Amino acid sequence: MDVEAILKALANPVRRDILMWLKDPATHFAPQPDGFPLDRGVCVSRILEKADLSQSTVSTYLAMLQRAGLLTSDRVGQWTLYRRNEAVINEFMSTFGKQLCQMLKRGDYPGGGD
Repeated sequence: MDVEAILKALANPVRRDILMWLKDPATHFAPQPDGFPLDRGVCVSRILEKADLSQSTVSTYLAMLQRAGLLTSDRVGQWTLYRRNEAVINEFMSTFGKQLCQMLKRGDYPGGGD
């Protein structure tokens, strides 16, 4: 797990929104082309509609989230379906949460300590 890559991916509010939407896709996305079940992943076209950004921007965001390990993709014919990688997300939350608590206890952060 690359904590720095994950933090960079999470630095953008739209990328955070995409992760939130994919947590509960049935609430946030319209039915998919060819009737793919949402638990298999969400089609890029549906993410594009929801984000209301250019295709290149959304593609860049999805690629960054995937490189960070936060998303997985599944190619089905002409469609690419994205879903959250819950194992990596849970590992990050646990690891980063512990690191953050340790930093705060030590006062080891900018503006902390003396």
